[in-house]
Amino acid sequence: DQDFLAGREQDIVVLFADLRGFTRIAENKLPYDVVFLLNRYFDVVGDAIELAGGTANQFTGDGVMALFGMETGPEEGCRQALAAACEMVHGLEELSSAFSGELEEPLKVGIGIHTGQAVVGHMGHGIALYLTAVGDTVHVASRFQDLTKEYGCQMVISDLVAQRAGIDASEFARHELTVRNRERPITIRTISDLDMLNRCLSPVS
Repeated sequence: DQDFLAGREQDIVVLFADLRGFTRIAENKLPYDVVFLLNRYFDVVGDAIELAGGTANQFTGDGVMALFGMETGPEEGCRQALAAACEMVHGLEELSSAFSGELEEPLKVGIGIHTGQAVVGHMGHGIALYLTAVGDTVHVASRFQDLTKEYGCQMVISDLVAQRAGIDASEFARHELTVRNRERPITIRTISDLDMLNRCLSPVS
């Protein structure tokens, strides 16, 4: 897409996911086993993102950043990002089961999702050129992912994500978050019950 080569500003949805406690998990493993397990983890999250219609654009250490809604718009993008998050958690449960003999505890992931304006384009150099996004929306989504540790939950999303996805988030704990460079605090929802979120996302038959 020529627009993305030049860069364009648009309303998108950004998801950050980070594997919890992986340094501790990796301490007693051989390098081969660490790489093998990490690649299986990236398979799970990458497949969840692609299946939902998103683009996984950065894999760093044990974290991933993904973009949704670039072609479909932010409303559909929010639903896709939430669906991807649910699928990630489900996939990690299955992966933990498969590796139960080698893991002291199940693999856990922290996920942050935000929606808003960002500059989207191909950035990087040479073969490391890839489609990504920069801007306040990206920083806020990353901060949400960090906050999952503080709140002891699996996911932190902005109220705007829930609104655009068309789901009732009233069952999830509500908090006000002060963000640098913003006059008004952002309303967030902390989510631990992914089954409840899945039910919110399911179309009423």
